[in-house]
Amino acid sequence: MGHLEVWHGDITELTIDAIVNAANARLAGGGGVDGAIHAAAGPALARAAVRHAPLPVGEAVVTPAFGLEPAIRFVVHTVGPRWSGGDAGEPELLRACYRRSLEVAAAAGARAIAFPAISTGIYGYPRHPAAAIALEEASSAVGAGWDRVVLVAFDDETAGLYRSAVGR
Repeated sequence: MGHLEVWHGDITELTIDAIVNAANARLAGGGGVDGAIHAAAGPALARAAVRHAPLPVGEAVVTPAFGLEPAIRFVVHTVGPRWSGGDAGEPELLRACYRRSLEVAAAAGARAIAFPAISTGIYGYPRHPAAAIALEEASSAVGAGWDRVVLVAFDDETAGLYRSAVGR
């Protein structure tokens, strides 16, 4: 049976099959997690990713991890929703990000995956409801046979939300 973990730190420092990139629709790199992943993987990541642009909100695509290999084999790019108050389908779109990321990573051969807190940065999704969705989807993935699912928090608040829900 797989397990769910919480990691407080830089997602690019994990050793895991796939990491998820909270990308913009252009898939060309940006700030936050997106910028950190692109910087660590090198320019080949942007060249591979932009072939799939523009990527709709809630969708996901997978590329090799380039400069992150061999510790990380794949980068899954997903575009999260911008928060507009919660009545514009944001929860469903955020769930779709997690589900589609799992689907494309599994199709590529991944059995372990790490997720950042999608949409909680510049896209403004409130951390508490975003964490609840992340935990629900990650728990479902573990129950569906994933070996390892890691929820990555870059900040103390998100790490606390994840840890209190996971019980660690």
